[in-house]
Amino acid sequence: MISEALAGVGLLGRGARIILRRPKLFLLGALPAVITSVLFLVVLIVLLFRVDEIVTWLTPFADAWGTGWATTIRILAGVALIAGSILLMVISFSALTLAVGAPLYDQISEAVDESEGDAPPSREEPLGTQVGRAIRQAVALIMISLVGAIVLFAIGLVPVVGNVVGAVLSALFGGWMLATELIGSACERRGVITLAGRRAAMRTARAKVFGLGVPTFLLLSLPLVAIFVFPIATAAGTLLARELLPAEERPR
Repeated sequence: MISEALAGVGLLGRGARIILRRPKLFLLGALPAVITSVLFLVVLIVLLFRVDEIVTWLTPFADAWGTGWATTIRILAGVALIAGSILLMVISFSALTLAVGAPLYDQISEAVDESEGDAPPSREEPLGTQVGRAIRQAVALIMISLVGAIVLFAIGLVPVVGNVVGAVLSALFGGWMLATELIGSACERRGVITLAGRRAAMRTARAKVFGLGVPTFLLLSLPLVAIFVFPIATAAGTLLARELLPAEERPR
């Protein structure tokens, strides 16, 4: 499992080598990430400035407690709220960025396939069908992430271990969800067009998926760093899809 996870981490390096050899494609891939990064950075700053008010509103029951206990639970709630919000923002950021820059990220994915050889043929499908499916899948992923953020928020309220366990689970859950998005374009070219199909492929190499998804999730949670990471992550996602769905195992 360790070697599999390290192989997943290595996909980021391979993706960087491929995409950085194409500066124009890299810059084009960074543009949608710039737009969404600015939007989410503003949201995060507002959250950080208003976190005390939000936490007080979320924990009215603590008003009747002693000052020490009320302060403790509200600190835990604040940390959990920020962690859960970052989880939801990263997944939403990825979904929105991929939607805004879909043609550009498809180009990146196709360029990776061509550079690695044995690229699948392009799928002939009406644009409206592609857009509709992309929107439905993005909404589904965001809703799943919202549920996950709520659960992780609740875990974060557990004294002593809650924040640590919540942070670890957040990275694992966020990494898995992020990988589900990053392999989307390459999977569709290989005939896997549903989220269930992607998840089935991912379960065949869980450690490798986490190896790519978790560090990418952590990098994308850093403001502005995501601008540079996202095109590389898109390339790495294509490399992962190639390994999850080799030519001999693709749907016909």
